[in-house]
Amino acid sequence: MADKTAKMTVRLRELYNQKVAAELMKELGLANVNQVPRLQKITVNVGLGKAKEEKKIFEAANNTLRKITGQAPVETIAKKSIAGFKLREGAKVGLKVTLRGDRMYEFLDRLTSIVLPRLRDFHGVSGKSFDQHGNFSIGLVDQSVFPELTFDETTTTHGLQAVFTIKCEKPEHAKLMLAKLGMPFDRPEQAATNKKGAK
Repeated sequence: MADKTAKMTVRLRELYNQKVAAELMKELGLANVNQVPRLQKITVNVGLGKAKEEKKIFEAANNTLRKITGQAPVETIAKKSIAGFKLREGAKVGLKVTLRGDRMYEFLDRLTSIVLPRLRDFHGVSGKSFDQHGNFSIGLVDQSVFPELTFDETTTTHGLQAVFTIKCEKPEHAKLMLAKLGMPFDRPEQAATNKKGAK
């Protein structure tokens, strides 16, 4: 298992260093190598919401993050109280793991080549999920699509989100980089065709 992980990690990192970075520099007309978009970190988090007091949900989320990232998650704490959400300052609101380096590339590799293709009726991820800085986020409604988890570990379901922090000049640059690394973005024309065919 460790050997396979190492190969997957090296594969994506080497792909970026040996091919993708040079292609991006040329295609985007960038004069400086420091302008080339680069993935800095991936943050995988689970918001506990109303389930924050339920031990079962907390334990399931903790187990999921450990298994799919290979790292121990840290608790996220509310920075201020919000009465409307019945949120107290200092309360546990979720769990997160921050991935960098080899583990970051390994997680991206498994996400794009194994996890996303297992989603039911999957036609690609939305290309609109970028913020103004070029960071990208993707959400999954439950953890059962991750092959690292057994059936028993998915009986208590919860959603999760992965946020890709990307150093870039424009969101379009970030999107092109992720596409070259295997992120399966949907095509607007394809989505329109599928919608028309469904009527």
